[in-house]
Amino acid sequence: MKALLVLDDPRRAQAFVDYLSELGLHCELTQDDDGNVHIWLVDESRYEQAHREVKRFLAEPFHPRYQEASWKRGDSHARFADGPRQAGWISDLLRQTGPVNLLVLLACLLVYGLSWLGLPMFGVLSFPPRAEWLLGVEFWRAFTPALMHFSLMHLVFNLFWWWYLGGMVERRLGSGKLLVLLLVAAVLPNLLQFWASGPRFGGLSGVVYALLAYVWFSGRLNPARGIGLPDGMAVFMVVWLVLGFADLLGTPVANMAHLGGALIGLLQAWLDNRRTTGKERS
Repeated sequence: MKALLVLDDPRRAQAFVDYLSELGLHCELTQDDDGNVHIWLVDESRYEQAHREVKRFLAEPFHPRYQEASWKRGDSHARFADGPRQAGWISDLLRQTGPVNLLVLLACLLVYGLSWLGLPMFGVLSFPPRAEWLLGVEFWRAFTPALMHFSLMHLVFNLFWWWYLGGMVERRLGSGKLLVLLLVAAVLPNLLQFWASGPRFGGLSGVVYALLAYVWFSGRLNPARGIGLPDGMAVFMVVWLVLGFADLLGTPVANMAHLGGALIGLLQAWLDNRRTTGKERS
């Protein structure tokens, strides 16, 4: 058998498997200790056909075709039942996050709150006036601009995508992978933005762009890793980049940080796919 996809929703996984069965693609389901459902293709010779269907599923996971397939096979065919879940948005937030994801989210909220109270957080956390200062004791200021946000809308927008995308990466691929993406996609885009506009910038936007690109491209290259986004998100990312560079958003935008983050995400997804493919061949 060959790994095809990992999902955290047993009912959606079963619906997709039912649809594949209608196409003659027999799959089996296993469930790990975290409740994630692993979909395995029995006939490995039909992997290319199944892989195309996975891409289509990730692009439109709520399409009626999958639910209709389950209805045709009957409710008794479902192999997994939803486990007990606590009610409330706080429990839902915690269920879909991890230590790195939650720590950064809380750090951004704390920095914004302290700034709102009048503390000089910009002077402490901003990129230094001269890049050479990073070679000394203030090296950490290459990263900390990512924790600063200059408006409530800026904060909410970035933290939502950080929680959603970062949580997805951390749950599926581990805290180490998210930490690497966070550090690289904060420091390198910050350096690019400093080169382009000087030290007055901040926000998690570069990291968010890296995660958008990484999750989307990983889903295209290797859906079995269990992460992915619809192609429409990639279009949104490109359109937002173009609008930013064209100065049509009506607010200052860290365009080079966005572009740098997107390129880092694409490159990291490509490198990870090469490593995974290499291990499978060996």
